[in-house]
Amino acid sequence: MNKERTSLGARLVGGLLHLQGRLPLAFHRWWGRRIAWLVRDVFHYRREVVMANLARSFPTKSYEELQAISKRFYLHFGTVLTEMIWFGACRGPKGRARLHNSHIVEFSNPEELNRLYNGAKQLMILQAHTGNWELVGGYKEYSYGAPLALDPTAMAVTYRRLSSQTWEGVMAQNRPAPVLDLGFEGYVETRDILRFMLERREQKFAYTFITDQYPFDGVGADITFMHQPTITLMAAAKMAVKLDMALAYLRYECREEGGYRMTCVPIAEHAGGKDPLALMQQYYKLLEEDLEKQPWNYLWTHKRWKVKK
Repeated sequence: MNKERTSLGARLVGGLLHLQGRLPLAFHRWWGRRIAWLVRDVFHYRREVVMANLARSFPTKSYEELQAISKRFYLHFGTVLTEMIWFGACRGPKGRARLHNSHIVEFSNPEELNRLYNGAKQLMILQAHTGNWELVGGYKEYSYGAPLALDPTAMAVTYRRLSSQTWEGVMAQNRPAPVLDLGFEGYVETRDILRFMLERREQKFAYTFITDQYPFDGVGADITFMHQPTITLMAAAKMAVKLDMALAYLRYECREEGGYRMTCVPIAEHAGGKDPLALMQQYYKLLEEDLEKQPWNYLWTHKRWKVKK
């Protein structure tokens, strides 16, 4: 494990968060609503960015409608942060049972994900910043029907390195918390993922890519997303085509009663020979449909739309 992930600061902060994470989920959701108020109304965290993103993405909505979406987004954002702390304490057999029994996330069609996974050598799952993206490491515990065929030792999820060494270390332990004791070694920084994938190209493997971020260097394919010119990351689709993977979109909805629902939406059963850009356009079309239904369910604070370098 990298030095940053085991620094003294990371161990101290991680230990404190782990203790807090052992408190009931209901407490974390209560505290999340208070966090939302602090972030939005006291610190005004990126309020202008959120409103600008919403106004450009939903040009037919009134100012009052956008304000209502913004307020609900911050409630969602606060809940994401505190649920993440709770999730980090779901370690080992008892932690996995706690996660499973909570029903915090429910996989609506595990048999469809299993079909795609079993029908190809490898599976690529494209995800956005919807639902609670910080809980993706608990995949195996979210199925209440057919058990998911995914093996924690043959799974990988990409992430972007944080500038803080302390938080880099904390998140490296928090995000894959339920599978840390199961041989999971697939927490891979985006700059290392291509080499990681090529080394495992002959193995049965599943990858999760969060693909709605702005490219590191501003280089990517030009598309239209939410009524705006957008630069899309292409690495995931290109590798899916190169290695003839099954390709799926992870629909990640908020449930009205709290918690989330995951749904596997097939994009290609075998991506080999297909146009990577067309695959990404299909992914963004599915994401747009979801944002029209739940416009607050997205990370509107991040600067997704920037001037191309």
